[in-house]
Amino acid sequence: MTYSISSTSGALFAKTHVLIYNDIGTGTQLAVHCKSKDDDLGLHVLAYRQSYEFSFHRDFFLKTLFFCNMQWNGTVYRFDIYNQKRDDYRCGDRCEWNVHGDGACMLNPQTSKFDICYGWNT
Repeated sequence: MTYSISSTSGALFAKTHVLIYNDIGTGTQLAVHCKSKDDDLGLHVLAYRQSYEFSFHRDFFLKTLFFCNMQWNGTVYRFDIYNQKRDDYRCGDRCEWNVHGDGACMLNPQTSKFDICYGWNT
């Protein structure tokens, strides 16, 4: 499922696409609920290896932030899935993430591996 968010303030930039993969483990569903300051993308439940994608226009002033609550096995974790100051130069207009038990790893365009990893927000 893909969601697109559009705002006139971001019209100078191409759309950015964020793709989230459930890599928690076989048989484990991942509930993903992403938001920004202005948008609530709703709850999406992903089976193992299933993905969820959304897109938006970045902010001219590098202030775009989307965060997600991710839940499995009764525990909720929080992660900034797109922080423009962190991600703009790393993934450009497409950011792909593998979510696993310790946090999330971004697809590195230079190595073609999910090797840029971050722990959960505390």
